[in-house]
Amino acid sequence: MSNITFLHPSFFYLLIIIPIYVAWYIWKQSRLHATIQISTLEPFTGIKQSWKVYLRHVPMILRMLALATAIVVLARPQSTDHFHDEKTEGIDIVMSIDISGSMQAIDFKPNRLEAAKDVAMQFVSGRPNDNIGLVIFAGESFTQCPLTTDHNVLLNLFSDIKIGMLADGTAIGNGLATAVNRIKDSKAKSKVIILLTDGVNNAGSIAPEKAAEIAQTFGVRIYTIGVGTIGTAPMPVQTNFGIQYQDMDVKIDEELLQNMASMTGGKYFRATDKNSLKAVYDEIDKMEKTILEVREYSKRTEEYLPFALATLALLLLEIVLRNSLLRTIP
Repeated sequence: MSNITFLHPSFFYLLIIIPIYVAWYIWKQSRLHATIQISTLEPFTGIKQSWKVYLRHVPMILRMLALATAIVVLARPQSTDHFHDEKTEGIDIVMSIDISGSMQAIDFKPNRLEAAKDVAMQFVSGRPNDNIGLVIFAGESFTQCPLTTDHNVLLNLFSDIKIGMLADGTAIGNGLATAVNRIKDSKAKSKVIILLTDGVNNAGSIAPEKAAEIAQTFGVRIYTIGVGTIGTAPMPVQTNFGIQYQDMDVKIDEELLQNMASMTGGKYFRATDKNSLKAVYDEIDKMEKTILEVREYSKRTEEYLPFALATLALLLLEIVLRNSLLRTIP
């Protein structure tokens, strides 16, 4: 019974009826004086009192017990397997991912964008308690998914990302500013943006440094990731003979990315292949932990049936006794 709770405990105030009824019953019994006049009591000498005399109050007791169990039914008892306080980890994160044409380079397998999506989706799956959002950018920026804990929806939207969805270019400032706009009003104590790019800012209307300053104002920490091998990487190029791959210089503005991260208390990472990119996300995962208190409840089960059956049984027993063994004659 230690795990029983009541949905409507106020019904227990009705229990006051029981002592009132008992007091009335005692008063009524004291006023019952059935008398008979006889010349002598000698014929009754030695006659023992019937056991019925001792049990004559049982129907009243049964009625009171039935009333008590009926009140318990009205209070609607419920049970839970258990409930406990648990500490879990959560944070608000917006991921801003570059989908410019250079993300087709195949120095990551199958290419930079698909590798970035795969690792980012693993990161999302590993943080079930977080609010996570997604921004994509190329020559312009777009919110693919606002902050949400529905990670199934988020992962589906990740899968839909393709190169060519936005005008080509690398608008790092716009990508960061859009992410800041999505997270700035968050009530979380820790707000984080993870910005991934493989190039140099060459488009957009907002300077990356200015966007970083705005993030700093709102207490947003930025982690920047530069993806691409050192030197050259094979890039797809449209020719008269179809798409061919040509080695092109990998140009990442690492100084800019480092400054953006350090300005907000974050960190810059360089990933040269898919494994090192995964290691970057693993490191961010370890650094960004916030303890939240969560009270977990198990499923509730209605427990009124035993009390309802007890009420019925007590009433039936009272009726049977009152009209048979303990029947009284007015």
